[in-house]
Amino acid sequence: MQKILIFVDKLSTWIGQAFAWLIVALTLSISYEVFSRYVLDAPHAWMFDATNMMYGTLFMMAGAYTLSKNGHVRGDVLYGFFTPRTQATIDLILYGLFFIPGVVALAWAGWGFFQDSLAQNEHSSVAADGPPVYPFKFIIPFSGALLLMQGVVEIVRCVICIRQGAWPTREEDVEEVDVDKLKKMVHVKDEDIAKLDAYVVKQEAGK
Repeated sequence: MQKILIFVDKLSTWIGQAFAWLIVALTLSISYEVFSRYVLDAPHAWMFDATNMMYGTLFMMAGAYTLSKNGHVRGDVLYGFFTPRTQATIDLILYGLFFIPGVVALAWAGWGFFQDSLAQNEHSSVAADGPPVYPFKFIIPFSGALLLMQGVVEIVRCVICIRQGAWPTREEDVEEVDVDKLKKMVHVKDEDIAKLDAYVVKQEAGK
């Protein structure tokens, strides 16, 4: 079971990292449009919609990735003090009450939006040569399906935690720096840091 959970984590991570390259495309597009508008005096009416669609795609495709890293914002003023079993119980209830219905509704409605857009060959209305809209609308059900898949994995993790009393491991990626972890990795003790600080102060005083 753990292998399946980690596989889904890796899949969400890979997809999230792949779509993260849209940041580069978005930066280059905006930079080119600024240059074209103010230097060449040749703005493109469709660029605003195109960059909006890139940003929206980047935002939506980060959902499953962020959930796989347990990175979504939560009100954890009290949550952090609870035992893992209590945390898992709360998460399980909230997944059932809000997450599953909300994400299913997102994917279901998004699929309808995509089908209507594709049938009409919908394009941006700001210009005759505007970009097509239906690929962007496809991202709505696609990202919803990925988020739902990752949500099922998180629900399984909640059940495992309730049974075992501890959270199962998850795929690791970029994380905030943990000072204590960093100290262990480089074999540095607090006493060593204190001695170094004292040495630096002594050297500064002797100047």
